[in-house]
Amino acid sequence: MSPRPAKSSTLESIAAEVGVSRTTVSNAYNRPDQLSPALRKKILAAAAKRGYTGPNPTARSLRTRRAGAVGVILTEHLHFAFEDQASIDFLAGLSRQTAFSLTLIPAGPAEENPALISNAIVDGFVVYSVPAGDPHLAAARERGMPVVVCDQPKVAGVPYVGIDDFSAIQPAARALVDAGHRRIGILSKRLFSSPRNGHVARGELDAADLHVQRARVRGALDVFDAAGIADVPILTRHFNDRACAADAARELLETHPEITAVLCTTDSMALGVLDYCGGRVPHAVSVTGFDGIDTARAAGLTTVEQPNVEKGEKVGSLLSSLIDAAAAPQDIILPTRFVPGRTVAAPRRDG
Repeated sequence: MSPRPAKSSTLESIAAEVGVSRTTVSNAYNRPDQLSPALRKKILAAAAKRGYTGPNPTARSLRTRRAGAVGVILTEHLHFAFEDQASIDFLAGLSRQTAFSLTLIPAGPAEENPALISNAIVDGFVVYSVPAGDPHLAAARERGMPVVVCDQPKVAGVPYVGIDDFSAIQPAARALVDAGHRRIGILSKRLFSSPRNGHVARGELDAADLHVQRARVRGALDVFDAAGIADVPILTRHFNDRACAADAARELLETHPEITAVLCTTDSMALGVLDYCGGRVPHAVSVTGFDGIDTARAAGLTTVEQPNVEKGEKVGSLLSSLIDAAAAPQDIILPTRFVPGRTVAAPRRDG
């Protein structure tokens, strides 16, 4: 039989050596945000000398009735979380402000599998931008655990973190109007939870169940209406990647060759326009985006920067507090910032 670990390998002995409580030693592993970096380093160094790697996770789970993880419900396929910069920034912020591990639960477009939620071993859920009435959100709420929604949908009684999308996109729309554009098209990421690609009539926006993109489109139309620009074609793509965006740009500009500017509701859509138009931007076609991701900024895209990292931080902090019963549900609306770039110029003269 193997000998039992020496008493010096326990939480109590490490706590005695460092001169802190057993709870403080435990927090060094489970709640590092509760300690100063210097104290945590001192505790981990004392533990390492004894070969102690931390509290037994199974014993801790039985004792605290906690899984030590939160579920992050995504409306994209799993690979998207590692490819889309806005999602990467959000997850980075989320991981900074929670001591829980993250369990990614992909619920890709047109896929429904609420059992993924029902069977998840977690202490709470982050719902990251799902349609109104999404079954995965309903399944998360049925678990009776803390739930925080980021971006969409807004549900009464469910804590929410997001931005004012309607107002946030308006400086980009005004930049096009102020530059003299009157023939403008809109490219939008997914507006409907059911697959839909192609042109969308203005009257169909009421049926769009993804309110973030709907609000951005309506915010831009509000600016264009005020400028007397009534005929604004709207085109959507169900998947938010550059290949789909480039194809959307092709369809929009081939169908409406008179267009001199394209307003996009995401940076990835705008980057697709740059891919399709190449050197024609901005002297032939002006382009604006939305998100403020590093790739867009490097390309000189005129865009709206939203605080994706801070969104994640706020969601993580709020959910952790709710799990600990240390906070009341609340809604948090974060500010955005217009970022002028090199992709807006005066409209071309083509007779």
